[in-house]
Amino acid sequence: MNPPKILLVPTDFSLASEAALDQAIGLASRLGAKVYVLHAYQLPVVGFPDGVLVPTAEIASRIVTWAQGELAACVAKRKASGIEIVPILKQADPREAVLAVAEEVSADLIVMGTHGRRGIARALIGSVAESVVRASPVPVMTVHAAA
Repeated sequence: MNPPKILLVPTDFSLASEAALDQAIGLASRLGAKVYVLHAYQLPVVGFPDGVLVPTAEIASRIVTWAQGELAACVAKRKASGIEIVPILKQADPREAVLAVAEEVSADLIVMGTHGRRGIARALIGSVAESVVRASPVPVMTVHAAA
């Protein structure tokens, strides 16, 4: 097996995602790899018995602008690393986006943070990391945030 040259790091801008990105950058510096950092978002849709409430163009624009700013800040914060970091922003279900982007960029390794939720929180929110680990055709490294 060849060392990974293309790393994909999904981020939700949490401490766990930040730790995963830092791990990926450390790995990339040793391997001479390229890092793609992905943020996937979904616009909120609320269903009612009589119809559906979708966000206005203004709300959608605010969400996109915020996500672009956070992604740019995430990359800028690590500019001194000397590693090529490519930001990607997608409007999609995060589980699906990670797998699709991994294929698009020919990722050799996905490095992602995990919150380690348990119980009702995990049942209600789900685990993007678990879904990706189960479905990914490439290796996935999960990282917990530092305590």
